[in-house]
Amino acid sequence: MKLHIIRHGDPDYARDTLMERGWREAELLAERVSKMGISAFYVSPLGRARDTASLTLRRLGVQGETLEWLREFAPVRFDPDKGRESVVWDWLPARWTREKAYYDREAWQHTPVMEQAGVPGENAMVCGGLDALLARHGYARDGEIYRADRPNRDSIALFCHFGVECVILGHLLGISPMPLWHGACALTTSVTTLITEERRPGQAYFRMCAFSDVSHLTAAGVEPSFSARFCETWDCAEERHD
Repeated sequence: MKLHIIRHGDPDYARDTLMERGWREAELLAERVSKMGISAFYVSPLGRARDTASLTLRRLGVQGETLEWLREFAPVRFDPDKGRESVVWDWLPARWTREKAYYDREAWQHTPVMEQAGVPGENAMVCGGLDALLARHGYARDGEIYRADRPNRDSIALFCHFGVECVILGHLLGISPMPLWHGACALTTSVTTLITEERRPGQAYFRMCAFSDVSHLTAAGVEPSFSARFCETWDCAEERHD
């Protein structure tokens, strides 16, 4: 089975929709995804993801299923470096890297900061929702791997957000999402693909074959938006520093 995780287009966060550039990205994405043989589409309830998915669904004449756990992973905490509340995982690397628990696949969610923000419950909702969905498609979680109850070559797509994408990848690959949130960037309308490998009968594991693939943008000469990135060097005044 192929699992495609697709981030929304360039967002207008204030209105929870897409910027003009994001709609163009979504058009190019729809052209690509419509040729990928996707058998089922699942969509975050948030507007920017629904808008991104809408062009693909309209082109194919199909509907997607809205899943609450695909919304952005956004518990908040007070960030002393910003002086205000902020998404719990979006904080300066110089601060979170000092605590080795954040590199641990289980311990990261049980630090005082994460506990106070309710992260364990949110994480359990995402991981539980993902496992329930995969079970519907023939792959049931069995310890650290998946039991291939109905092995198949289906392709399914999840239209969602960068934050929750890292939680999904952490669960499937057995790693903490913290280094992913800070050391990787899923560009707008990017496609991340994982494919099951059944090296023994009935036992499957997900291997990531592509991360943040925006070939549909580069082929059209469109540069991905800067969303989810920060300044390359401190003197880049036009780039995000927060």
